[in-house]
Amino acid sequence: MKSVYIHIPFCKSICSYCDFCKVFYYQKWSHEYLIRLKEEIEDKYNGETIKSLYIGGGTPSVLSTNELKFLMSIIQIFHFQDDFEFTFECNLEDIKPELLEILKNGGVNRLSIGIQSFNEQNLKFLGRNHAFHDAEEKMKLIRNFGFSNINIDLIYAIPGETIKDLKEDLKLFLKLKPDHISTYSLMIEPHTILSYEHFSEIQEEQDLEMYEIICKTLKKASFNHYEISNFAKKKKEARHNLTYWNNEEYYGFGLSASGYIDQIRYTNTKNLTKYLNGEIRGTEEILSKQDIMDNEVMLGLRKIEGINKKEFETKYNIKLEDAYPIKPLLKNGDLKQKGEYIFIAPDKLYVMNEILLKMI
Repeated sequence: MKSVYIHIPFCKSICSYCDFCKVFYYQKWSHEYLIRLKEEIEDKYNGETIKSLYIGGGTPSVLSTNELKFLMSIIQIFHFQDDFEFTFECNLEDIKPELLEILKNGGVNRLSIGIQSFNEQNLKFLGRNHAFHDAEEKMKLIRNFGFSNINIDLIYAIPGETIKDLKEDLKLFLKLKPDHISTYSLMIEPHTILSYEHFSEIQEEQDLEMYEIICKTLKKASFNHYEISNFAKKKKEARHNLTYWNNEEYYGFGLSASGYIDQIRYTNTKNLTKYLNGEIRGTEEILSKQDIMDNEVMLGLRKIEGINKKEFETKYNIKLEDAYPIKPLLKNGDLKQKGEYIFIAPDKLYVMNEILLKMI
């Protein structure tokens, strides 16, 4: 079975921190884009059973009613397993009965909402504009439409943000009663508004303190911390994202989308004109066995439970400890072992990259 990611690059406004591939919404482009997207899927999809579908962006919810209906008809090309997970990204201001009805009828069963913060200064810095009462009303509307799996995104470590600000955001986020919370420490990426305005990331010590507060607060609220940045209520873990972290194969369709199929990792062009003209692929890389094992380690150790040693040996015909320096990292406390699982020590999650560098 495979998973599918579909990228919709259109936005009404450009957020200051966003480094994803996006363009301002223009109806002529969006109509042509969806036609090309359908052609790409018909050409590249090999008919496998699909266990999860994620439509992200950009802002997929910016599409018009007719465009959304066309998009929902396109995905009928796929063969889905009975209990597949279908996530659709939304902005708060786009959530209306018309949108939710189209999504519900199209099979969407999980929504991901980019809230980021409720702090007025944070929102201004990020280029967002909404208030808590807006989110509260939209969440009630979503629940009334029968959606029972809702993720909301939180951005923290914003320049000027205090511990008090973060705690207040967490309090309001929990008041919305989401099923899943994805948390992101703000990174100033190249070619974003924030980078052009020469902003810097906050000090690591404060970033770590904020991360620890998030972990402690969400654990106390009965969220399962199952991946370094993700927290879920019972049985609400993001199955689509677990595809990535388990190093499983998936399709990527649309502008800039990445995929991993038949040991080939590819990324589509980021040039809209090229994409609309049928020049779909940007780069392709054939992965060696060592590349695939390295990805398995780097992605698998993002999960709190870590990597299953038996499963690793079955997949690659080599023991994990024979392929990587596990024993010295267990000895110095960077790694821990519980049963068949090797995982990063909870107090070392923040320095995960340093541990990975020691391994690979």
